Amino acid sequence: MHERKDQWTVGYWMTQNPKTIGPDLLVRSAFFKMRIEGYRHLIVVENDELVGVVSDRDLRRPDLTDDPDGWDDFYRLDGDYEIRDIMTREVKTVRPGDSLEKALSMVLEHKFNALPVLDKHDKVIGILSSFDLLRAFDKALQVTGESLRK
Repeated sequence: MHERKDQWTVGYWMTQNPKTIGPDLLVRSAFFKMRIEGYRHLIVVENDELVGVVSDRDLRRPDLTDDPDGWDDFYRLDGDYEIRDIMTREVKTVRPGDSLEKALSMVLEHKFNALPVLDKHDKVIGILSSFDLLRAFDKALQVTGESLRK
């Protein structure tokens, strides 16, 4: 099987032009956007700059605070919570030319399920999910002829 040189880079496997939202979007709106459109991650941008990522898991779990009476606040989708209130702000990113090995190491180390992909001007051009990494792993097994069954 012939293998392309760039086949083992982030750019080959990423989803291009991912859905983005603003930090002022209501959590309820983001929840339904994900559910209706089938997304598990939305990249948060403000003034064309990456400011965070929100996952479907962020929308399903409460932010356990010091106030025991407020533990379930984020389960209430009828409130005025905005994405900025729940998004991950310390986002790890990759570039399209980065190796899948580098991306995989970041996903495992930081326990993220997706990494935004930035171009040389730091603009969001894609997203690499754990599902994308699994597809690449499947391809690697096909290319090498390896099997997990012995």
